[in-house]
Amino acid sequence: MKPSKTLKKLLATAVAASALSVSAVQADQLYVATTAIVEHAALDSVRDGIKETLAENGYTDQNLKFTYESAQGNPAIAAQIARKLVGEQPDVLVGISTPSAQSLASATRDIPVVFSAVTDPLAAKLVRSLEAPGGNVTGLSDKTPVAQHLEMIKEFVPELQRLGVPYNPGEPNAVAIVEILKQEAAKQGIEIVEAPAPKSSDVMMASQKLIGNVEAIYCPTDNTILTALESVVKVGIDGRIPVFSGDTGSVKRGAVAALGFDYYDIGRQTGDVIVRILKGEKAGDIPVRVATGSDLYVNAKMAPRMGIEIPPAVLERATKIIQ
Repeated sequence: MKPSKTLKKLLATAVAASALSVSAVQADQLYVATTAIVEHAALDSVRDGIKETLAENGYTDQNLKFTYESAQGNPAIAAQIARKLVGEQPDVLVGISTPSAQSLASATRDIPVVFSAVTDPLAAKLVRSLEAPGGNVTGLSDKTPVAQHLEMIKEFVPELQRLGVPYNPGEPNAVAIVEILKQEAAKQGIEIVEAPAPKSSDVMMASQKLIGNVEAIYCPTDNTILTALESVVKVGIDGRIPVFSGDTGSVKRGAVAALGFDYYDIGRQTGDVIVRILKGEKAGDIPVRVATGSDLYVNAKMAPRMGIEIPPAVLERATKIIQ
């Protein structure tokens, strides 16, 4: 099948942007090349945390070339970026999100690859073992504590019986989260109502189908859904259905609450792994880390717009309250 004109344009744009974004690496510089499947607050925070940790460890513009490229949500562009970066022979390749990490891992068996914000690195076939990855790949998993998320949602919606979940069925980490979610929900007597949205442009329609069918909506850490989160929030307001998220950055964008990781801190933890590799350790010898630390964010202004009140107990333990 020939690529569409739209895809050709996207690929051409990515190539042109890449050519502009990478200048020559000086002889005395190390090179860390970073890519993500799409730009949104959580993934951008990972990138920023990585850069901060590298700088704190002495890797600055003077001795380190750091580049970042987005695949604009397109797997074909992610694969092309991966091939281009491998050709530049950086010291470390960094894939933020499952699709970008998979593209990098598929493109090289020699250059160290560090992944970040990957829900299930085993299911994604990035490593054979978390304790002993082997090969040239290691990194940081942000496996979602879905059981805790369900408990949090039930605090807001005690009568919860049906939970709507918009997600991209083509995104491996999203599929993994939904499967875990269904298992945990069954234990708590909650039915998961799936709302598939293969593209960001599908998110609004998929979410609208949940109106009248669920008591709450949960947005997993799915890049497609988070990119179009405002569409889900609008549905929550229009349908008086509270929207929750696994990404704390979503709360300031309109979700009622989120129990999740600080993705800037995940970036910092990822940066620690990169530093170890730059200092000479082999990626395959470094165990995969599961991100630690979780924050509870609530949006006091949005809750009444979606028809609920924030329980006092939740307010008392909230890490951040957005007014």
